[in-house]
Amino acid sequence: MQLTNKIRFRKLQLTNKIHFRNLRGDIFGGVTNAIVSLPIALAFGVASGLGPVAGLYGSICVGFFASLFGGTPTQISEPTGPTTVFMTAIISAMIARNPENGMAMAFTVVMLSGVFQILFGVFRLGKYIILMPYSVVSGFMSGIGAILIILQIPPFLGHEAPKGGLIGTLQNLPQMLSNLNPAETGLAALTMVVIFFLPHRIKHFIPPQLAALVIGTIISFTLLQNMDLRRIGEIPSGLPTLYLPTFTPAQTVQMFVDAAMLGMLGSIDALLTSVIADSMTRTQTQEDRELVGQGVGNLVAGLCGGLPGSGATMGTVINVQVGARTALAGLIRAVLMLVVVLWLADLAENIPMAVLAGIAFAVGIEMLDWNFLKRAHKVSWKSTLIMYGVLLMTVFLDLMVAAGVGMFIANLLTIEQLSHLQAQRIKAVCGADDSVPLNLEEKELLNLADGRVSLFYMGGPMLFGVAKTIAREHLSIKRCDTLVMDLSDVPYLDETAALVIEAAIKDSQAKGSQVFIVGAVGKVKHLLESLGILNLVPYDNLFLDRTDALKQAVVVDVAEIGLDVAEIGLRTG
Repeated sequence: MQLTNKIRFRKLQLTNKIHFRNLRGDIFGGVTNAIVSLPIALAFGVASGLGPVAGLYGSICVGFFASLFGGTPTQISEPTGPTTVFMTAIISAMIARNPENGMAMAFTVVMLSGVFQILFGVFRLGKYIILMPYSVVSGFMSGIGAILIILQIPPFLGHEAPKGGLIGTLQNLPQMLSNLNPAETGLAALTMVVIFFLPHRIKHFIPPQLAALVIGTIISFTLLQNMDLRRIGEIPSGLPTLYLPTFTPAQTVQMFVDAAMLGMLGSIDALLTSVIADSMTRTQTQEDRELVGQGVGNLVAGLCGGLPGSGATMGTVINVQVGARTALAGLIRAVLMLVVVLWLADLAENIPMAVLAGIAFAVGIEMLDWNFLKRAHKVSWKSTLIMYGVLLMTVFLDLMVAAGVGMFIANLLTIEQLSHLQAQRIKAVCGADDSVPLNLEEKELLNLADGRVSLFYMGGPMLFGVAKTIAREHLSIKRCDTLVMDLSDVPYLDETAALVIEAAIKDSQAKGSQVFIVGAVGKVKHLLESLGILNLVPYDNLFLDRTDALKQAVVVDVAEIGLDVAEIGLRTG
């Protein structure tokens, strides 16, 4: 009775795993991540074009509700490079199509993306979302990193972002280089130097992003006090402005498509981060609940005018390293950031834009998958082409088109490889053959039949990829009196392969051959019965054992040459 109640409680549990047995580690994790997240949220808010407050409220909303309702206790969620880049494209498109309501429509897309993530979790799609080849993931993430780097070039060089987004930035690059602002470029470069070269002993006490933010801001007020530096400016304090869902008939379809893509992107990013968290803590993520938590977070972020977010790898790793083990750390982090927004926002108003550009530029560099980029050519030229193809399509075409095309090509190549391996287990033989697992008695029976009995052996799952091989092997069979179709080693059969088997049976019968079917059980038998294929052969020609089928086939076949059952038994031992 106690076990039943415990199982019911688990089914009804709606929140993440929270307890107070690791209070010190969770508090330390929450405080540390609040410090780490602050400069990143500011940088992503500015990079998106929505302003720093959007980054802050996105970090607060997604971080709090994903921690509260998610399925990965140690995961830190906030706006990330992929979601920020995608949101930037959505904002540009929506405002261009509808200047009056474009902003509200962009945040509606964020809300809808959260709804899609909740549905992904409710329908238990979590385990399927991360079934993605690493070459596609690597190219996708590296492409997003490249986009983030390119979009930071204008503020890095001391310019406003030109029109045209990424392409516009590349087209105006020569002009921006010739008219760069030395003070802002130097400040951005110094920010990156601090992030990448801060001594490890100092990193234990202060995150490099925060150190860069503080050092860069201090230098801007001392050594560069006489320079004309662009700064964040006024940050609205207090509670956020709420955005109600806004639709227009002309953009509704596109909004749903963008929301589905954003939801999928955030889900992939979050679940990949969950895998990292699991490997560090030796725990098991509840993927579907994590998607629900991420969805609730993004739904609230859209309502509050915040950037969408997902699991942040850097924040999650830091969280685990400093000792956090429950979702309490993520909740503390979100509350501390809310305190900053409500009462300490004026402290961030004088941060130089160049410093935030340097932080975002560094994030983009770290997003590039250098580990795989350096070794991809050593793995497989196909994987290399997929990785670089997805990278280039991500940068110059479209984020989700790149992921979709990459997945499609990678799956085709996988199906081809698996089909090639599986085809090696499809054999049609008329005598003893080492390529088919036959016992001694079965070999003797086939030899005794002297080519008048053919064994059509299939092993392993028979899917659509091997349908052509099944047809080709059947055509290779010379005229025989009896065809024994062996499905004993087939655990799964799909409709395509089943229909090809049906065609082989009908073709053999049309040529006057008897057909025996062996080993059709379970799901294989159910499918053959559903399609009416088993009805094509007499009930007496259905066998569970291959040896019994061969004995019967040989008895029928050799009756014309005067051998009886007893003599066959003597010849086969």
